[in-house]
Amino acid sequence: TRLAVPPAASHGSARAMSFFDRLTARVRAVDSLLCVGLDPHRSELQEDSADGAYDFCAKLVEATKDVAAAYKPNAAFFEVFGAAGASALERLIVLIKSHGVPIVLDAKRGDIGSTSEAYARSAFETLGCDSVTVSPYLGGDACAPFLQDASKGVWVLCKTSNPGSGDLQTMEVAPGRPLYLHVAKLCCDTWAKEHSNAGLVVGATDVEAMRRVRAELPNVWFLSPGIGAQGGDLEGALAAGLSADGLGMLLPISRGISKAADPKAAAEAFRVAINKGRAAKMGV
Repeated sequence: TRLAVPPAASHGSARAMSFFDRLTARVRAVDSLLCVGLDPHRSELQEDSADGAYDFCAKLVEATKDVAAAYKPNAAFFEVFGAAGASALERLIVLIKSHGVPIVLDAKRGDIGSTSEAYARSAFETLGCDSVTVSPYLGGDACAPFLQDASKGVWVLCKTSNPGSGDLQTMEVAPGRPLYLHVAKLCCDTWAKEHSNAGLVVGATDVEAMRRVRAELPNVWFLSPGIGAQGGDLEGALAAGLSADGLGMLLPISRGISKAADPKAAAEAFRVAINKGRAAKMGV
């Protein structure tokens, strides 16, 4: 059963579709918020090489291409193989694009001036990715080069899913005001104000943080890792993080699919479970 979600707002034909327009269209086409993580850990490869990393990911793409709202290749697992790894990542991106699925390059870039500009060109021009994860720690000028192209998306780290996220991200910048909320508002209301092309990485392992960010930014897209191997609460995360229209969240799952005996069946099972939570949120 497909979820009946409200039609997308029309932005007219005068401008190119934004990344989040394209992502929404893909979500509706496959009725899915599942983002398949492509993390070719060397321990999981049949061959410990760049070609082995490519083959591992290509098999996952083939198994999940009908239910994936997006793919999230992790750059580190390719960079470890040097030049051959860079080539393998390029080939993987070409493969994903041939299926028309949006790409989230998980690279967590962040630097200043011309360095950040080079990182942005690498992600968007050289590799041809649709979106990239970025660290906000160096401030707005470090994020600005990634936000210049209205057709590209930027996922800014906000409240991450790792255990150490509380070391800095929950520190109060004002009474009752954690840093992650300050980052969320600053990014979306100021840094990305011109094109509204920023989403936030808000981990599914902290449902209360997700609830607080959603309350202040009801329409911003979340990239919400933590379901599956990291033990996040899927039902609670969906209740807290979905936007009112049953959209607004991408849920990356990597090992929960790649380590399954049947990755295709595992991906479909995650899609069904996510849609059950969407239906509950929308009262369907």
